[in-house]
Amino acid sequence: MNIIVSCKIVPDDQDIQVAPDRTLDYSKAKGVVSAYDLNAIEAAAQLAAGQDGSKVVAIAAGPASIDDSKIKKNVLARGVDELVMCADDACGNMDAHATAEVLAGLVGEYDVILCGDGSADNYAQQVDVQLAARLGVPSVNGVTSIAAEDGALVVERTLEDVVETVRVPLPAVVSVSPDVAVPRIPGMKDILAAGKKPMDVRPAAGACAASLEVVSTLAPEQAERKLEILDASADGAIEQFAAALKAAL
Repeated sequence: MNIIVSCKIVPDDQDIQVAPDRTLDYSKAKGVVSAYDLNAIEAAAQLAAGQDGSKVVAIAAGPASIDDSKIKKNVLARGVDELVMCADDACGNMDAHATAEVLAGLVGEYDVILCGDGSADNYAQQVDVQLAARLGVPSVNGVTSIAAEDGALVVERTLEDVVETVRVPLPAVVSVSPDVAVPRIPGMKDILAAGKKPMDVRPAAGACAASLEVVSTLAPEQAERKLEILDASADGAIEQFAAALKAAL
């Protein structure tokens, strides 16, 4: 089985700083694999392990900064056999439409394409369906379990009040939820082996046309704290605390 897994490189949210004007400063934020995509990578590796002769190819697109040896080894050390990446500043700040267009150009021979539930930055949850539409194949999302059959996948979708079982003919695009698999922690042997695996880094084939215009991105306004302090030994302090808590909610 030929398995492709899509992953996005995003700024590490721990290093993103908020400026006084509420804009976001990414200058000190290093690139990391989106947390949701780590689940998809693990699901792809487990699916391949259960099918003899399977191959896992990871695809990614973004600015030139994602062409980083540490990032590439991190992907390839997680049960991935090959990495195909479009690393070009023309691919910076792409929306879901542009991302799906670029990723479609990276897709080779495949039976299934796995995607994460959404990206850790925008979380639009649109790349999977738009990629499937561009490739002309069926798609299913919210998947928490995957089993292979002859020419199809049988997947489970855990919804709010029911677990739905769906048989998806291949080829297809499948978006997995974080519950599908726990990402592995690569060992030193995996990391060293990752450096010897195929890595195909390409420039953008052309301009990445976005369908959305981002007007602004601002951090939420910080609410003022009342700093109301009650003396626990005073009469009625518990009642005052409960009343203040109720009013705040």
